[in-house]
Amino acid sequence: MIDEALWQELETPQPNQGRSTRRLFRESGHDIHICVSHPRRQRMLLIRGSSRAADRALPLLVGLRETHGLNLSCSSVSNREFELQISLTAGELREVFTPLAEDIARTAKDSTPETVLERAVRRFAHWQQLMRSVGSQGLGRERRLGLYGELRYLRDHLLTVLPLHAAVEAWTGPEGSNQDFQLPSVAIEVKTTAKKNPDNIRIANERQLDGRGVDHLVLVHFVLDERRGGLGESLNAVVDSIRVTTGLTPASARFENRLIQSGYFPHQRDLYDEPRYTLRHTGLWTVGEAFPCITETGLPAGVGNCAYDISVIALEKHRTTTEEVTQVIRGTDD
Repeated sequence: MIDEALWQELETPQPNQGRSTRRLFRESGHDIHICVSHPRRQRMLLIRGSSRAADRALPLLVGLRETHGLNLSCSSVSNREFELQISLTAGELREVFTPLAEDIARTAKDSTPETVLERAVRRFAHWQQLMRSVGSQGLGRERRLGLYGELRYLRDHLLTVLPLHAAVEAWTGPEGSNQDFQLPSVAIEVKTTAKKNPDNIRIANERQLDGRGVDHLVLVHFVLDERRGGLGESLNAVVDSIRVTTGLTPASARFENRLIQSGYFPHQRDLYDEPRYTLRHTGLWTVGEAFPCITETGLPAGVGNCAYDISVIALEKHRTTTEEVTQVIRGTDD
């Protein structure tokens, strides 16, 4: 795990120009380091690969757009070896750079020797897209609602019945998983809306309610009142309440990384004191046989990326309770 203490250790002033480095994943065959250059004390992630790996990665750099605060370059260090450098160039992104570097490093670690640089570049492009989608105005309305709903479920349900680390690890939505929460016994998809009369639930694709590979799949629907001011809870407030619960445990660092992967950037915190949310209603359903949904196995060949609506009325016979879901989460439903 890359943390601020490690960066600060590497930033200790040096008498000469050069780089202070620390190798990551010593058990891995890949040459992956975090680094601080001196005297500028610029933070970097360094990944080395063969000339064959570079041949796969270099074409991707041609169409790579610039991103404020970040720089990526690839250069030869010998006839047979290339070094990919990802550098932090803007101080306000320091807290974003750490999870970015760790995520890209882990992606590289799990790559083959031929794809290590290519996969790192593609993951960097993923982070670029995330940062562009958030922009200077922060998360849009629907993404704020969605993140608030996920965090509320994490705090009010998972953190109350699971150990800290297990609860935070279960929050997989920021990593692009099919459901927002994934546990050995159950997957949970959380949908959040502020519509006055939400007759339908929007499903983003054919995999969100696909229960293959999991014993139980639960759909949660939060209906909120959204307004500026008042007695409701802001996005910042639910974040802070989880931070109090996780404290200085290892789960805290994981939680912060997942927040940033969701697009909640520390330097934009002031954008999220408003609006405030009050819970109006919660719907809980078990996704099982005869549940009205579209899944990947039911689609004709060549058809995909299907967004669709489910009528709430059609879900009545699939209802479940908080108590039943809690038993499933704990693995005591038998």
